[in-house]
Amino acid sequence: MDFKTRTLRELRDRRGSLAQKTALVGFDGFVDTIVTPVAQRAGQGDNFTPFPTIAEFGQRIIGAAGKSTNIEFYPRMDKLGGNGPIMGNALLAHGASVTYVGALGRGTVHPVFADFASRARVISFVEPAQTTAVEFTDGKVMLGMMRSLDEVTAANITTALGGIDGYRAALAASDLVALVNWTMIPNMTAIFTDLVERVLPATPVRPGRTFFFDLADPEKRSAADLVYALDVIGKFEQFGRVTLGLNLKEAQQVFTALGFGSVSESESGLREMAEKIRQRLDLTTVVVHPKESAACATRDGTWWIPGPYVAQPLITTGAGDHFNAGFSAAQLIGCSPEACLGAGVCTSGHYVRTAQSPSLSDLETFLVNWS
Repeated sequence: MDFKTRTLRELRDRRGSLAQKTALVGFDGFVDTIVTPVAQRAGQGDNFTPFPTIAEFGQRIIGAAGKSTNIEFYPRMDKLGGNGPIMGNALLAHGASVTYVGALGRGTVHPVFADFASRARVISFVEPAQTTAVEFTDGKVMLGMMRSLDEVTAANITTALGGIDGYRAALAASDLVALVNWTMIPNMTAIFTDLVERVLPATPVRPGRTFFFDLADPEKRSAADLVYALDVIGKFEQFGRVTLGLNLKEAQQVFTALGFGSVSESESGLREMAEKIRQRLDLTTVVVHPKESAACATRDGTWWIPGPYVAQPLITTGAGDHFNAGFSAAQLIGCSPEACLGAGVCTSGHYVRTAQSPSLSDLETFLVNWS
């Protein structure tokens, strides 16, 4: 039996239980404008040739040094953004209940989050940040304006939840607590510290609770900041199982910051990277997911599967957050590590092909048709 068949069987056997699972997700929020960079325009509208790769786009910028240049971004769509809202939206599509706490608008939720807010319990206390997501065939460049995220603090989160008792009640009711986008929220390490020192010690234990962390490209943060935050993340193991989700670039940055040498991007290299990070931080699970495959390490071993890579995706912004949602949803219903990886790559694979968050039924269809 191959991993696709095993994943399909586990999802079919367990998917009904996801409706009884609750997730608390926070704390960012972005309005994402997805754009295509114009290399040469031939007429109005979409009558243009785009820059296909980041390297070619970069050469245009380098050529402007000492001069100036004009680069057009052709807008494709405005959508809800941020690691938290995208992951939360995908968890809702899978069938979990979601409480979202974060930067979706002060007083009134921004219109791009209106549908999300109609289906989740939303507690918003600050304006969203903004991102222009420039998409290429080989990746994307995220241009962000995120000063509003300075207001995402432990004190403001506590107030938004109705005080310390409300904060603890929200945590106590959650099977999954997803704390994402450490890089772009300057106060996130302080929020983590507040949780492990003040909030969680007096919060009722929920059996099987999982804490999920996503760093969100820590390249602009110092190695010392990163290692300190990772060590705080390790302290959450006192209160539940911890999963650290990393794309390939993030995993390489963490691997280097923790003092390990480089490894290949092969199956064996990805397994080794996940396991060494897991052991160093003493976490329950570490996941590493490049575009073409995914690996994870737990206390019981390591796993790897290929992914349903597509050369020309409809959308890439949010692909990693969809992987995280699929992996976490499968964890919530007790799937094996291999099936969790399968749910993750299929959730991401469906999304990049359709720009829609899949249901668990959609994942089953995807698995059946995956050749």
